[in-house]
Amino acid sequence: MLSIFLLIPLSLMLFVVAIWAVRYAVKSNQFEDLDNASQRIILDDRQERRQTMQAHESSSPTPPTDRTSVHDKPSLTVTHTDTEADSHSSIDKNS
Repeated sequence: MLSIFLLIPLSLMLFVVAIWAVRYAVKSNQFEDLDNASQRIILDDRQERRQTMQAHESSSPTPPTDRTSVHDKPSLTVTHTDTEADSHSSIDKNS
């Protein structure tokens, strides 16, 4: 019986606190835009990233390009000699 005298006022106080919390949330527009709030966080992040990338690109000079052509560089060509071809053919005959 003594616990009821403690639990009833405690439950009423918790009820009043819950009503106040819901009323505060409604007054501070917490429930206004439920659909776009989650998307706005992602879009804002993308927009900030684009702005920083554009600022970084405009502030840094473009790196020098390599103007050498493919023909300027020495090339390696592999040619087979007759001895290599003969050794391969002799291996094929033995197998």
